[in-house]
Amino acid sequence: MTTSTALLLADLTGVAVFAASGASAAVAKRLDLFGVAFVGFVAALGGGIFRDLVIDEVPPLAFADWRYAATAAITALAVFWLHPQLVRLRTTVLVLDAAGLALFTVTGTLKALDARVPAVGACLIGMLTAIGGGLGRDLLTAEIPVVLRREIYALAALAGSVLVVLLYVTGQTGPAPLTAAAVLVFGLRLIALRRRWSAPVATLRPPRAEGADPRTDREW
Repeated sequence: MTTSTALLLADLTGVAVFAASGASAAVAKRLDLFGVAFVGFVAALGGGIFRDLVIDEVPPLAFADWRYAATAAITALAVFWLHPQLVRLRTTVLVLDAAGLALFTVTGTLKALDARVPAVGACLIGMLTAIGGGLGRDLLTAEIPVVLRREIYALAALAGSVLVVLLYVTGQTGPAPLTAAAVLVFGLRLIALRRRWSAPVATLRPPRAEGADPRTDREW
C-alpha cells in the first residue's frame, strides 16, 4: 500500500467517525433526518475544508472528491436509522470524537507538511483540522464547544501534531509510526476524560459583601 493510499484511507476513516460523532450528537438533540445528515456532514468535513483552504488546495477535497461527501452522508444516515441500537449515545459520541480527533490530527499535519508548510504552521493546521469538525458540531447542536472548555481536547491534538512533525523530520512516515501518533491522541483524550484532566481556568473573586472595608479587599 502506497503512502498516498494509506493517507486517503485514514482521511476517509476520519470522515466516517466524525460523521458518526456529529450524527449521534444530532440524534441526541432530536433533530430530523436532514438535520442529522447536515450536522454529520459539517462535523466530518469542516476541519478538512479549513485545512485545504489554508494550504491553497482548491477546491477542497470535500467538494472535489465525491468519496468524502458520500462517506459523510452515508455514515450520518446509517446512524440516524440505527440509533436505537446505539446505547449510551453520550459515550458513543465521545469515543467516536476521540477517534476522529486522532485521525484528523495525523492527516491534517501530514498534508500541511507535504504542502511545504513550516513545522510550527503544520502543527497548528493539524490541530485546527482536528478540532474544526467538533467545533461546528457543537455550535450546531447548541453546546459549548469542547475546545473552549477545560477538557484536554485541542491540547491532545497539538501534542499529536508535534509528534507527527518530529516523525516527519526524522523520516519516520510509515504506517506504524503514524498509527502510534494517532493512538497517542486517542489515548490522551480518553484518559483525560476518564481521569477528568483539565486545563487551568481563571478563578473569579466572589463579590464583596455590602459594607465591607475596601482597604481589606484589595485586587492582586
